[in-house]
Amino acid sequence: MKTLMIKTHEAWLEMLMAGFMSKSSNKQVLFDFSDILFRHFTWLENEMIVLNESYSYDRDAIPIKVEKLSDLLHDLVKRLDEIHLQLMGSPDKALNARIGSDIEYMQRRLKEMKDEEVTAFNVKRELEGIPLTNEARDALTLFLFEETYKEYELILIYNYLKAHSSDAYMNRIFQILIDESFFHLKRFGDIGAKMGILAVPRVVMKELYQVEDVVQFLKDGIDEELAAKEECKKLSEAVAKDSKALAHFFDFINHQENYHISLMKDALTHYTGEKH
Repeated sequence: MKTLMIKTHEAWLEMLMAGFMSKSSNKQVLFDFSDILFRHFTWLENEMIVLNESYSYDRDAIPIKVEKLSDLLHDLVKRLDEIHLQLMGSPDKALNARIGSDIEYMQRRLKEMKDEEVTAFNVKRELEGIPLTNEARDALTLFLFEETYKEYELILIYNYLKAHSSDAYMNRIFQILIDESFFHLKRFGDIGAKMGILAVPRVVMKELYQVEDVVQFLKDGIDEELAAKEECKKLSEAVAKDSKALAHFFDFINHQENYHISLMKDALTHYTGEKH
């Protein structure tokens, strides 16, 4: 089961990276497939919890640097084959059948996709139609590397908290925050691919998502969201001379952080109230 979960985690991330690389109608299909694989990942996690088996979100490195999308698609088909084989060891036959059916469909579609040249690793650090200054380019590059990892980290943290909670109120908040982090991850990853600096987020240490003090985690999270607002504001100012549209985008992300802060304050009030 642990191996099956790890392989599903890796396939989810690789499928997401393939979506960032694509510039055609393949992109949305690959994003949809990555969403399906993430759901598989959460279902397998729930099965591990039901069986009282220990697990973590550890995984191996995922090599994604290719010149043609077909190279990554072929690797994804192989990864899905491995998952299919691993399903035989899972006791939930209904779940196995569902995941197996999804895998067969995804493999069929992946094999039919038209090939594309990949420019997501050319390191040009340019955005088409936007002449960035060196200051703006450096600020944007640093932001994308840091925040792409941060959103991936948050997805895993909130997902782990949700998986180990039976509090419907808290789980509603965790799910909203997961969805919000996915939205940001996809936007930042897409910009990174266009700039030629796409990279797989590093592995998240288990100490970060295996939260022992939820109250302190929420308090720290509010502080981090406030800091993220400042980073978005600085970046908006840095790119404003080059692109009003890009500046407005980061203002938009900045304002979204207000809702995240509100949700975390709400969760903090509810959690501390329940404890007392």
